[in-house]
Amino acid sequence: MIVFFFLMIALVVVVAAVTLAVIGGGSEAVLPEAEPDRVADSLPETRPVVRADIDALRLPVAPRGYRMAEVDDVLERLAAELAERDARIAQLTAAAAPAAAPSDAPGHVDLTKGGEER
Repeated sequence: MIVFFFLMIALVVVVAAVTLAVIGGGSEAVLPEAEPDRVADSLPETRPVVRADIDALRLPVAPRGYRMAEVDDVLERLAAELAERDARIAQLTAAAAPAAAPSDAPGHVDLTKGGEER
């Protein structure tokens, strides 16, 4: 009979402790606020991406590796910027081509295959 009362008192204490833990300490939260599931990428929106931006980029890790959607977004952005830069380089190269015609000036070195100093 004494064992029964002891078990009943222990059960009441455990239920009370669990109830207090679930309800919390009144206005205080039991757990801190969770961080957002997605971290905004830190690549600049107002200027082209530079090497330092890529070096500083840290993608969040998921339980099974990196979040594929975030990695895809970053790679898409970088691919678009690289394509834009390649187009700009081609445009500038084409514009500079007439100005870079071989000169007949002495000391000019022809960089094409078989070219020699004139």
